[in-house]
Amino acid sequence: MGGACQAPVSHLLLFSPQRNSIKNPKNFSKIPLPLNSRRFFLFSLPLLLPISIKPTSCSDSFAASYDPLTLAEKNDSAALSKRVSEALMLLEKGRELQAVGDFKNALDYFTLVVENYKDFAFSEYARVGRALALYEVGDREEAIAEMEDVSVSLKGYPEVHAALAAALYVDKHAPLLAENQFAIATLLDPHYTDLSYVKETKHWPPSLVSSLQHFITLS
Repeated sequence: MGGACQAPVSHLLLFSPQRNSIKNPKNFSKIPLPLNSRRFFLFSLPLLLPISIKPTSCSDSFAASYDPLTLAEKNDSAALSKRVSEALMLLEKGRELQAVGDFKNALDYFTLVVENYKDFAFSEYARVGRALALYEVGDREEAIAEMEDVSVSLKGYPEVHAALAAALYVDKHAPLLAENQFAIATLLDPHYTDLSYVKETKHWPPSLVSSLQHFITLS
């Protein structure tokens, strides 16, 4: 009877390996957690959610009131914008007068741009208009000097090279220099071989159109 009530030895030793492993700290992490323990561990972790921070009314008012420009800088910018507008208006007025054949008054407007707004790059185009007008009103020497100067500062601008070619051929009797200038002009814009183009589209003065005709026909 006593032997029948005795518990089996294998049942008593069921959890003995885990107890021994707990005594060894190195083996503690290798002990598998029960399913319920794993769930508890996962749900006990802090939940990281994105946090949106709305700007306060104080920061809004600061952003609205912030201005990177000082009052002096604003005044300078306004003055510059005004000068640009004035110069462009004078340049456009000169071109309008040139288009209707009023080269004397066109010369005045182009000269105003050249003298008073030379710090702007587009004043070089006013110098081209001024040179064309000068050629018509009789001061051809000054006109050619202006063309030669602008052909350097605006090198690659076909109109000034074509105009200089015509003037060099007729007034300076320099056919080789004229050929060089005309080669640059027509390489950039072949329209300058067409007299109607310089007369009706570019609004050249009659005297310069005549000089270009002499150059093209070698007469």
